[in-house]
Formats: sequence, structure tokens, C-alpha cells
Amino acid sequence: MPEITGSKYPQQFQSAVAGRVKKRLGDAAGLQNFGVNLVRLAPGSCSALRHWHTRQDELIYVLEGEVTLITNLGEQVLKPGMAAGFPAGDSDGHHLVNRSNADVVGCISLWQIHQIES
Repeated sequence: MPEITGSKYPQQFQSAVAGRVKKRLGDAAGLQNFGVNLVRLAPGSCSALRHWHTRQDELIYVLEGEVTLITNLGEQVLKPGMAAGFPAGDSDGHHLVNRSNADVVGCISLWQIHQIES
């Protein structure tokens, strides 16, 4: 499975995620209704710029290391086995920052909200 580095962010923001490596597990499994990424953050790297989703739920689950979750409520250190979730439409801007001296590994999943047709 290919490792994805780099970003589509404008040049002035790319350094924040320079140490991020993703594997698109959901794509590899042929999933179409939600995505799952295995993400490795090097020390000093961010998962993304602070953001929120209007049409996607997001779940973060930490597998290895310690990472700082930054939200509108402040900061919280997440350790292996801890999770955080963000419902679609909740304007709580969030991202993860690796302030430790070791890599952090976690899964980030996004679920697309679909209209149910009857």
C-alpha cells in the first residue's frame, strides 16, 4: 500500500504537515462511503491545519505514541487506546500536533453523510 506524503495546501502551509505520512486503508479496501487513513506523524508535525467538516463525521483513534488534540475547547493529550470524534456540522476546529520526541500512529476515519431515499 503506497505511503502518501505532501499536501494540497498552499506552499506557505505545507511545512506544518511535512512529517505526515498516510496510508489510505479505505481506498485499498474499495470502500466508497467512508474513508480510513493510517497516519504517522513525525515529531513536530500536524495531522492537518485546524478544520471541521460540514458533511462528514470524523473519528480519531491513537495506536502508538502521544499526540496533542487541539480544539475550540483547548488542548488534550491523547495516548494509545484513546479516541476523539467530531460530528458533521459541528464547527469545532480541530487538528493533531505531535509535540513528543517519537512518531505517533493513529487511524483517522471519515464517514460521509448520505440522504436516505425511501
